Amino acid sequence: MVTLEDVARQAGVSLATASRVLNGSTRQVGAAMRARVEKAAAELGYRTNVAAQTLARGASNVIGLVVHDLVDPYFAAIADGAMRTADAEGHVVMVGTTHRDPEREIAYVATLNAQRAKAVLLAGSRVADPVVTGRLRAELDRYRETGGRVACVGQDLLGVDTVAPGNRAGAAALARELAALGHTRFAVLAGPPNLITAVDRRDGFCGALTELGLPDPQIVYGRFDRDGGYAAAAAVEPGVTCVFAVNDVMAVGALAAFRERGVRVPEDVSVAGFDDIPTLRDLVPALTTVRLPLAAMGAHAVELALSSIGESRVVVVAGQIVVRDSVRDLRTEIPFGTSAGGGS
Repeated sequence: MVTLEDVARQAGVSLATASRVLNGSTRQVGAAMRARVEKAAAELGYRTNVAAQTLARGASNVIGLVVHDLVDPYFAAIADGAMRTADAEGHVVMVGTTHRDPEREIAYVATLNAQRAKAVLLAGSRVADPVVTGRLRAELDRYRETGGRVACVGQDLLGVDTVAPGNRAGAAALARELAALGHTRFAVLAGPPNLITAVDRRDGFCGALTELGLPDPQIVYGRFDRDGGYAAAAAVEPGVTCVFAVNDVMAVGALAAFRERGVRVPEDVSVAGFDDIPTLRDLVPALTTVRLPLAAMGAHAVELALSSIGESRVVVVAGQIVVRDSVRDLRTEIPFGTSAGGGS
């Protein structure tokens, strides 16, 4: 393995100088000497140690990314976009997972503040608890007072730069699209009743059905994950023609539950989700959903944090309806008791 000492020897410079050039020190090195070190590193095939760069710079190039759950493809896609953008800007990303525990989220922010991280990114829904939200906002304010930068992917409740998914509008648009395909009896796998993302999607969907003059859907609450969707599917009432799960991982669980019970999708019941997570490409039948540009949302959060201007900005990201094989088009079906020729 080629070491930094080998590079210094090849370039004819001190170890300290080689380190300043290759490990990201803020101390300046003359152009000619820098060129010699970089040439020696290239000739020897030396690879920069990112951890060493971080130690050399302190925490000034560290971005803390706090997400609910990296096992969830939604957060994995956001994290990927954030990490790629941060890397291109010469920053190191440290990821922490809260497992949807607000106390852990607050603790992460305090820790990153103590470590003098350059920026903090929060990705995930807020809970409908003003006390908890207020405590998190206060912790973020303390961090920002020391020069830290913050951006959020979620609801605009923290007074920071925010990338806000169009949850309510996207769910409403999906409801109108499904109704246009002839569906009138719906069930909503609504997730937890205190999770704002789930509530916004539920309310957007139900509000659109009301505007269309359609019956209120059946609402089934449960966990905001695959197992929650699996359990909720068992409660769907007979006669429902279309099930809307407020995120894709719940929809995936519902599809598994229906398959095990011999309920065919979409022949017996249609299913739709929300997010368009990357793993849907391998799902059969392909899932109808509301597409969010997840990686781009993570990237934009990094850009907002690194270009902080003091005034908080909110960027609303609209969803795109994607109709796939999991939804049946009922308009093409002949009602019972009629014939194709229209005779009596």
